[in-house]
Amino acid sequence: MTYELYYWSGIQGRGEFVRLTLEDAGANYVDIAAQPNGDEKLSAFMERDGLRRPPFAPPFLRNGDLVIGQTAAILMYLGDRLGLAPTGEAERLWAHQIQLTIADMVGEAHDTHHPISAHLYYEDQKSEALRRATHFRELRIPKYLDWFERILARNPHGDAYLVGGGASYADLSLFQLVEGLLYAFPNKAKATLAKASRVAALHQRIGARPRIQAYIESGRRIEFNEQGIFRHYGELDP
Repeated sequence: MTYELYYWSGIQGRGEFVRLTLEDAGANYVDIAAQPNGDEKLSAFMERDGLRRPPFAPPFLRNGDLVIGQTAAILMYLGDRLGLAPTGEAERLWAHQIQLTIADMVGEAHDTHHPISAHLYYEDQKSEALRRATHFRELRIPKYLDWFERILARNPHGDAYLVGGGASYADLSLFQLVEGLLYAFPNKAKATLAKASRVAALHQRIGARPRIQAYIESGRRIEFNEQGIFRHYGELDP
């Protein structure tokens, strides 16, 4: 079985959440973005005649005739098949709920540099971005990370992971979220993580997993940059 992951080239974006799960599981997959003319292949697939359930936007995953869009839906599907999801119904839904909350924060992080429209340049909305980033930095980052800290503390299986006693796709996604915050808002993220010791420890724990570490060191992982979701502008993180 070979999965096909479709996402835009040159950025981690939401596709990176899927890549981390595929990499950690050692899954056989093709990253279309890493292929020659990857963006053209992505667009051509989305515009295919006869595609009954076309995804709204990437990332999307193809497994034979099955095409799945939306990061959280992709990860729920992969988690079940790759051993990175809990098995009980309540815990499966809890992992999905955590993933959707991570998606909420990712969207808010994006809107710090594009608060008016994704179709405008950052330079065209800098004053609005400064106001939005101040709110996100001072109120939302602490609120979200405090919630993750609390649910780690309340996990009946111990505080090493978010759900159950082993790593799931939700843990991999929280790792990526923290990575993005440390890039985009290093001053605020470091200060907040100093008060969220469980989240900080989970970030270190996931980063040390052999396949994740190998992936990060392989040179295949796209670097954060100012074209993706997490962008560093010094004026937004004084």
